[in-house]
Amino acid sequence: MTDETTPEPGAVQFGFFSIGDRKADPATGRIPTETERLHGMVDLAVAAEASGLDVFAIGEHHNPPYVTSAQTTLLAYMAARTERLRLSTATTLITTNDPVRLAEEHAVLQHLSRGRSDLMLGRGNTGPVYAWFGKDVRDDVALSVENYDLLRRLWREEQVDWSGRFRTSLTAFTSMPRPFDDTPPFVWHGSVRTPEIADQAAYYADGFFSNHLFAPSQHTQRMVQLYRERWEHHGHGPGEQAVVGLGSHVFIAKNSQQALDQYRPYFRNSGMFGSMQLEDYMAATPFVAGSPQEVIDKVLGFREYAGDIARLLFTVEIGGVPGWLAQEQIELLGSEVVPVLRREMSFSGDRRFAGEAPREATLAG
Repeated sequence: MTDETTPEPGAVQFGFFSIGDRKADPATGRIPTETERLHGMVDLAVAAEASGLDVFAIGEHHNPPYVTSAQTTLLAYMAARTERLRLSTATTLITTNDPVRLAEEHAVLQHLSRGRSDLMLGRGNTGPVYAWFGKDVRDDVALSVENYDLLRRLWREEQVDWSGRFRTSLTAFTSMPRPFDDTPPFVWHGSVRTPEIADQAAYYADGFFSNHLFAPSQHTQRMVQLYRERWEHHGHGPGEQAVVGLGSHVFIAKNSQQALDQYRPYFRNSGMFGSMQLEDYMAATPFVAGSPQEVIDKVLGFREYAGDIARLLFTVEIGGVPGWLAQEQIELLGSEVVPVLRREMSFSGDRRFAGEAPREATLAG
């Protein structure tokens, strides 16, 4: 029994995210073509839906070896190949994309997917990208704040008068098309280490997504706790109801030794982990390579330092994992891991991320 200000527990969203890298399979030395990699990602989205996952998300990169430079184009194609899968980004660069274009492109994606899309905003992890798009990396946080303020207004106001520091002014501008069903896409703010972004997410009662791949759990705990404290500070209700998402890097096999042996070549091939050994990486971070039960146990442990989680996205491709093996991982997630997590995890906070209207008492005006 709950009172009228406390939402009933709801389902956590589970999904898959891809950074879209195009690397050689260390087992064969073969690098997929750009066409193969893009179509392979679409096939993974279809497999994610067939395996019972809820969300498929893709990153944004503009440098080799990545192919995901045009997210809404790729997500729209995925929308045409799926029926219920929610499509998202992980992340969209709010710093270097023009807010007007973001407003238009994601509204089109909303309509084409009939409301099955949302987006995650971030600053990115590639410093040179700022100069490629005429921006200064030293303005990263200021760009995030100003650009998002404009993006929100473009979705919520039919005529926008606006002036700022980083782009030309707007006078009586209407972004077209208008959001699907007059409801802007739900927004997540992704950050690994920037307190200002956690506070921005809390200020607007948006979701906060912690990458959660490379840092110790204590770091994720600090960022999530800050977001929850600021959510409450800004008047959106108890911090426990704030909308937290986490990324998780996993690799699943029959047992832990098989998983470690199978993933080790891809770990070495990734180029992301320096001289760190796989076992040391697994001990120092939330990553887990193991049996389905070992993955379940580690993921359930996330709640000890992050609290209730609204969305959990898994990545399995890092390091050149071929499409057939990534599909196998998705199938194992859907059949062996996620059903148990669904029984054990629930989320009782603001549920706009799931396309549900929030309770009036939990949100600021």
